[in-house]
Amino acid sequence: MYAEPRRVAARKPVTVPGLRAMKSAGQRIVMLTAYDASFAAQLEAAGVDVALVGDSLGMVVQGHKSTLPVTLDQMVYHTALVARGLSATLLVADLPFMADRDVAHALEAGARLLGEGGAAMVKIEGAAPHILEAIAALTARAVPVCAHLGLTPQSVHKFGGFRIQGRARDAADQLVEEALAVQAAGAQLVVIEGVPSSLGARITGSLDIPVIGIGAGPDCDGQVLVCYDMLGITPGKRPKFSKDFLAGRDSVAAAIAAYADEVRRGVFPAAEHGFA
Repeated sequence: MYAEPRRVAARKPVTVPGLRAMKSAGQRIVMLTAYDASFAAQLEAAGVDVALVGDSLGMVVQGHKSTLPVTLDQMVYHTALVARGLSATLLVADLPFMADRDVAHALEAGARLLGEGGAAMVKIEGAAPHILEAIAALTARAVPVCAHLGLTPQSVHKFGGFRIQGRARDAADQLVEEALAVQAAGAQLVVIEGVPSSLGARITGSLDIPVIGIGAGPDCDGQVLVCYDMLGITPGKRPKFSKDFLAGRDSVAAAIAAYADEVRRGVFPAAEHGFA
């Protein structure tokens, strides 16, 4: 049975420069993952600012234990699906594991995610020298970049698991330095994941570009969650930094709208969703 998509009132498209203007105005940025056109349409209807096609799809869609098996072809495919469900929401896509191993591969991945996938920005994990070089090369060629620091899932084996980062003073200082380095390399957005709330606030205050938190406390310029986590349908234990927005509501649309509203009003995340 075919159901005609719900018509959504037109809104001004979110742009990469517009995100920085939102930070300057103190307007919180709402980001949420999506992996297909139907979920993308729900984000669009709720007025979500940024849709992220994360390589988290390897875990929540494909059922892997990490994000590492996700390929570039799969990322391009899912990005194109999401793009078809969006009009005003800005689309960001992850560079999958080892797509950033050198500048040539990063440029190829960026070209495919924007050209074939329809993304407006790519996300890249870490701040190692070759990553900074890739960020500079991508942005020089008109591929906007979102950096991802802190608990970077592609480094799960290096970290020995999905562990909170930046608790020690020297580790916190290093993350601040890395955030400044990716900004200097040309990144126009940063996702900071799995760090103490105080460090999330410190990094946000140190940068001119917007900082999006996930498990990084309430003081970031915006928030992102995996859509299945915020709907309470991811198998297993829900992450401490997430919240089941579907509980007590009668639809996915209502849950996404509630998430967007709570992020914008500074209600989510609350203290219990952060780390000391």
